[in-house]
Amino acid sequence: MRSTTLLALLALVLLYLVSGALVFRALEQPHEQQAQRELGEVREKFLRAHPCVSDQELGLLIKEVADALGGGADPETNSTGNSSHSAWDLGSAFFFSGTIITTIGYGNVALRTDAGRLFCIFYALVGIPLFGILLAGVGDRLGSSLRRGIGHIEAIFLKWHVPPELVRVLSAMLFLLIGCLLFVLTPTFVFCYMEDWSKLEAIYFVIVTLTTVGFGDYVAGADPRQDSPAYQPLVWFWILLGLAYFASVLTTIGNWLRVVSRRTRAEMGGLTAQAASWTGTVTARVTQRAGPAAPPLEKERPLLPPPPCPAQPLVRPRSPSPPEKAQPPSPPTVSALDYPSENLAFIDESSDTQSERGCPLPRAPRGRRRPNPPRKPVRPRGPGRPRDKDVPV
Repeated sequence: MRSTTLLALLALVLLYLVSGALVFRALEQPHEQQAQRELGEVREKFLRAHPCVSDQELGLLIKEVADALGGGADPETNSTGNSSHSAWDLGSAFFFSGTIITTIGYGNVALRTDAGRLFCIFYALVGIPLFGILLAGVGDRLGSSLRRGIGHIEAIFLKWHVPPELVRVLSAMLFLLIGCLLFVLTPTFVFCYMEDWSKLEAIYFVIVTLTTVGFGDYVAGADPRQDSPAYQPLVWFWILLGLAYFASVLTTIGNWLRVVSRRTRAEMGGLTAQAASWTGTVTARVTQRAGPAAPPLEKERPLLPPPPCPAQPLVRPRSPSPPEKAQPPSPPTVSALDYPSENLAFIDESSDTQSERGCPLPRAPRGRRRPNPPRKPVRPRGPGRPRDKDVPV
């Protein structure tokens, strides 16, 4: 990524953060001031009803109660009664471990001991990468299963002669619709029924959870009335599938953006090539109208003497020799002419080289004759001659 693009993206994110801060401040600050006024009125009312309690003692009591609520204590049970719901039973502890490795961290239940905090450090360092590998595998399987099901629907649309571009848009919308129906809308109605939340509160919890924000103001299973030990583990498995679905959606969006960027680069490359060709055409036309340009002067090369020709052998005429006695013909031997391709290649190369140098080609001497090839032996047929011997004619 270029530095200019990175700076522009950083400026956009900062602008987005500032705008969000202004909006949240305008929406939430009046509610905070109203809650603070109501708390002050309740505090003054309690001090008037109980004059024996000082303001400092009441403040310490409120602080201790807030700390106890942060540690998972239930304010509806007294100190002597045994509550059936605990923040550290097996199901709640499993859910708390799941919020660590999923990086949600609601914060409604926090660690209070040094040993627990030390163990949480190493537990998170090992568990978060392990959960990331699991999330990638589940997201791959889940996305492939959904795409396989949508592929059958695309085949039906193609049989109906629907344009492929429209089929792609419909398949993408169907992929998002099925995911939202399975992992957003259905859990919303389930939480409305199980937690007695409104639809806005339920969908707020779903989105905050699946985006791993996890404020902790709404947590499934935190109500003491939910005494089922398997409820929160089931909620964690829903979180796993929902995060895997969102991971597959983000992967699909990333692939789509990558394809769009490649197409944009290809189109820009095509436009650049067209502009270059148009510029070359215009330049050629202007050059033709202006007249032919003078050819560039070549650098003078030093004249080198031609290489010497190879020495030609001096052929002297021979005097006629006396006739030699007839000798029996020798058996045929393999000569260089038996391979005409190699010799022709050699002759062509040598002749071309010598002709380029301006040298005459050597001629064969005229005094020698090539011996006649031997004839085949003929079997005699006349009477009185031996049949087993071959006499040359």
